[in-house]
Amino acid sequence: LFSTAANVLEEDSMEQDIESPVTIHQPKLPKQAREDLPKHISKECAKRKIQRYVRKDGKCNVHHGNVRETYRYLTDIFTTLVDLKWRFNLLIFVMVYTVTWLFFGMIWWLIAYMRGDMDHIGDSTWTPCVSNLNGFVSAFLFSIETETTIGYGYRVITDKCPEGIILLLVQSVLGSIVNAFMVGCMFVKISQPKKRAETLVFSTNAVISMRDGKLCLMFRVGDLRNSHIVEASIRAKLIKSKQTKEGEFIPLNQTDINVGYYTGDDRLFLVSPLIISHEINQQSPFWEISKAQLPKEELEIVVILEGMVEATGMTCQARSSYITSEILWGYRFTPVLTLEDGFYEVDYNSFHETYETNTPVHSAKELAEMASRAELPLTWSVSSKLDQHAELETEEEEKNQEDQNERNGDVANLENESKV
Repeated sequence: LFSTAANVLEEDSMEQDIESPVTIHQPKLPKQAREDLPKHISKECAKRKIQRYVRKDGKCNVHHGNVRETYRYLTDIFTTLVDLKWRFNLLIFVMVYTVTWLFFGMIWWLIAYMRGDMDHIGDSTWTPCVSNLNGFVSAFLFSIETETTIGYGYRVITDKCPEGIILLLVQSVLGSIVNAFMVGCMFVKISQPKKRAETLVFSTNAVISMRDGKLCLMFRVGDLRNSHIVEASIRAKLIKSKQTKEGEFIPLNQTDINVGYYTGDDRLFLVSPLIISHEINQQSPFWEISKAQLPKEELEIVVILEGMVEATGMTCQARSSYITSEILWGYRFTPVLTLEDGFYEVDYNSFHETYETNTPVHSAKELAEMASRAELPLTWSVSSKLDQHAELETEEEEKNQEDQNERNGDVANLENESKV
């Protein structure tokens, strides 16, 4: 009975599985990816995941593995400590001071113990190495007072202890070195220009549209602080894998994108937000890319803004990147600068906004070819006119030559008749 009931339940479950529709759950994209995806990109391109080389916040998405020469980190211990996270840096800061205080406190206690100062505590006729040192705790406190130069005046070293004087000199010098090293490390870490880069912003998307009759790739940069970036400059790199003519595969090949290097437009006076433009010409890596081909490309544009912080004079660098889904074809940036009563105002609410504009869907190469074909009839007419003009000139020269020959013949006939 139980077996038949089990068979019936199994058959019912199988029938339900067969009759029930198959539901396929599509993978959910992250919120940032859903917001950044343009509407005109197909679903297949939206599903394809592109691994970033540089994240939007400027951090490089590269991990170093199998590093065998780890001793090189210790040879540059100062930079290693500065690069550590704050929790590890503070832990090392506390541990270094605590260990040095304990180490020298132990030595002060050993000196007092070996000289017999512990056996003559309270003896007014005995001259100890350190007055009022009666145990390890008091030795530890004396070590802190010596290294930090506090000097409360209760525990002092006497002139009858040469080994204590030598130890005092060593601890004073070593303590100064430790103070300079650790305080310098903390100062550099606090004043790092990485935090200044947080107020340098890049537009969420890059756009491609016409500017002055030329197809251009553009993105916007801005500075949120009133203190400016001195000697600011902008660079851009195209990150894309390629294969050479010899068959060598180069992953993440870097190609320079000209954003005004030869004209000086890459040197920025970053007081208000600026639109950085790259003209797509024959030297551009986007020369043969059209609107339909752009979503199929696996590329990434890394933009780098660097300059000196006006307040500290330290070099600052801010980075961001754009993948194909973040490049909008046929859009422009919304203006953010308005003229008020006696000053200019920047509206950062519209910093990332774009609007659609009429832009050809062809690549820059195709546009150049169409423009050249449109100019061909004009070229032919000019050349034909030049040829006709040359033929007329040759005909006039031949006619003049014949007239000259006829005149010479008439003159010769007259001379013969006169002689006769």
